[in-house]
Amino acid sequence: MAWSDCYTRATMLALDDVRVLDLTRLLPGPFCTLLLADFGADVIKVEDTAGGDYMRWMPPLVDDYSAMFHPLNRNKRSLAIDLKNPLGREAFLRLAATADVVVESFRPGVMDRLGIGFAALQDVNPRLVLCSISGYGQDGPFRDRAGHDLNYAAVAGVLLLGGSAGNGPAMPGLQVGDLGGGALDAALAIMIALHHATRTGRGQHCDISMVDGLVSWTAVHASQLFATGEVPGPGDGMLTGRYPCYRIYACADGYLSVGALEPKFWREFVEVIGLPELAESGLIDGKEGQRTVAAVQALLRTRTRAQWEEVLAGHDVCVEPVLDIGETFEHPQVRSRGMRLDAGDGRPTAQTGFPIRLTDSPARYRGAAPRYGEHTDEVLTEAGYGTEQLASLRAAGAIA
Repeated sequence: MAWSDCYTRATMLALDDVRVLDLTRLLPGPFCTLLLADFGADVIKVEDTAGGDYMRWMPPLVDDYSAMFHPLNRNKRSLAIDLKNPLGREAFLRLAATADVVVESFRPGVMDRLGIGFAALQDVNPRLVLCSISGYGQDGPFRDRAGHDLNYAAVAGVLLLGGSAGNGPAMPGLQVGDLGGGALDAALAIMIALHHATRTGRGQHCDISMVDGLVSWTAVHASQLFATGEVPGPGDGMLTGRYPCYRIYACADGYLSVGALEPKFWREFVEVIGLPELAESGLIDGKEGQRTVAAVQALLRTRTRAQWEEVLAGHDVCVEPVLDIGETFEHPQVRSRGMRLDAGDGRPTAQTGFPIRLTDSPARYRGAAPRYGEHTDEVLTEAGYGTEQLASLRAAGAIA
């Protein structure tokens, strides 16, 4: 049964007329194409014949594949093909003629060396959108430099923004470059380019740099530099710990996030916890600010996190407990929004839900992450290959 046969008019999704050939692996590209697949795009995960996406094999394994692999690759199909083999390259270009988007995350120049760069793709499909996700972009002195999320955050100045005065930079809790600068910007670029192709009939090349994405996110902090010439130091920003009203405070057994930026929230917070004399000290820095922080910290350490939650319950103060991820998925707000997805199809465990909600175009779980090469014959049959041709491709090592 063809992928499109899974639908009736009543179950059509917003992007079910979009076909994506996904050459990416690990995190940025797969998360980008996941966003498209959840809204109906036919995402064909194009994997090499030597085992495919590395993330498949990273422990812990669930249902033969990495637990990390499943939530990033649901709603997709898998095609195992050797793009270095002339027959494999020919098959890929044949598929590209039927596609709307190609997403890749190789180093700059690799697509051209494989014979499937933007010019080659345009020859077979002028409307095709190519989205390239890389660390530093398709040009510039660092274009060929290897790196990972931590390196991109370092170059973009993000790591030191998250540090604290007198201490070294903190390790990011999430892969902000991969997910934000890479996946989200790429998904937006693809939708813009598809809209442009609809209007003009012409595809284009989207050049997504994870460093560029992170640099754009520093706009609030960079404004201080551009306006005053002063470089924001670790813990010196309004939203990175400079003021008592916007900090993380330790309790006897955990932490509270205090985000009481507005004076009304700070006043109520310090009154409720028993420090009303600090009502006007929320947005004061320097030595007085340090004394305020020390006083609040000393008091909060006298009770457990749960006890402070009880004290603060019902008060409008912008204070929340710092949860571990296990607590997050049991949180009533997270559960009510469906951000824990229990697929219920026997494959595999629960996973994260759909973060984008549209009134008329819902996302939908349509199937578990594909097994390696699970849809190779199906996809190529849709492209016009017959049984004997598939056998020839397999004999030549062009497909797995």
